[in-house]
Amino acid sequence: MKPVDMHVHIAGNGSSGSGCWVRPTGLHRLLASFMLHHNGLPQDALDGDLDRLYSELLLKLVRSSSLGAAVILAHDDVYDASGRRMEGAGSLYVPNDYVLNLARRRPEFLPAVSIHPARADALEELDRCLAAGAVMMKLLPNSQNVDCSDRRHTRFWERLAEAGLPLLAHTGGEHTVSVIRREWADPRVLEWPLECGVTVIAAHVAGNGGVFDRDYFDAFAAMTRRHPRLYGDLSALNIPIRSKSFRACLQEPFVHRLLHGSDFPVPVMGHWAWMRGLVDWETFRRLEREPNPLERDYQLKRAMGFPMETFTRIWQLLRRPATRFTEP
Repeated sequence: MKPVDMHVHIAGNGSSGSGCWVRPTGLHRLLASFMLHHNGLPQDALDGDLDRLYSELLLKLVRSSSLGAAVILAHDDVYDASGRRMEGAGSLYVPNDYVLNLARRRPEFLPAVSIHPARADALEELDRCLAAGAVMMKLLPNSQNVDCSDRRHTRFWERLAEAGLPLLAHTGGEHTVSVIRREWADPRVLEWPLECGVTVIAAHVAGNGGVFDRDYFDAFAAMTRRHPRLYGDLSALNIPIRSKSFRACLQEPFVHRLLHGSDFPVPVMGHWAWMRGLVDWETFRRLEREPNPLERDYQLKRAMGFPMETFTRIWQLLRRPATRFTEP
């Protein structure tokens, strides 16, 4: 099987009628503009034809890489514990239908939906997305205000487990979208979904992304010994601080519980792997000349010594719908 990047963000501003929106403010807007420009989009893309530009660029990058597919991520709105939408709290929104439709048209895209479990229609939306071909669920507990340990969500987690739909959940600090509850960056908030039988993937292996973030890698490591259904992904580790987790991830037993993800459009830079002695100078310079960020991230991790199973293991975890071409 070909490698899969199982952590790729979709972004849009609704310019094509997608229903997407992105509303970064202050430093978040500067960061968003930098990320888009760094990956080859024009400076004014946020206010232009972002839907088309972004999806076409991503398809081109996947097709010109060593990857066989990319899991593209929806992003639900922010809700409170009673299921009311928190107006103005979110930084972006990517409807489930948008990623389902993109994946229906492009076999290189595999759809990961996003449903806040406090929504009144959460179970109905989940069943609808399952029928439409969803292969994974994505949530950012600290940014989407999801208390995964809330027992009111038990039936939602049980339904994920019954359907074989894995949960990709952000862990560790977050700096690209606004944060509602910093404490829910702790991977231990995912204990209850795991107890309910859900296969859980801790994004970023719970490492800290910023100077003032708490590092939860040790908590993630301890959880892997208790939960055989817990995995971690290597997304956004090619950045200054998170890159310190690479060395531990290359060791037993973690190396066999890890999955490849880039966190596109987060920039991929090999400087940190080289500075930490994980790749030599010649490899670093060669990969810095690779224009495709998806390929650069994949090749950097291969050069560090991650086995090929790291890049194909996700095929064992993704839900396999009867058809990927059901209209959402």
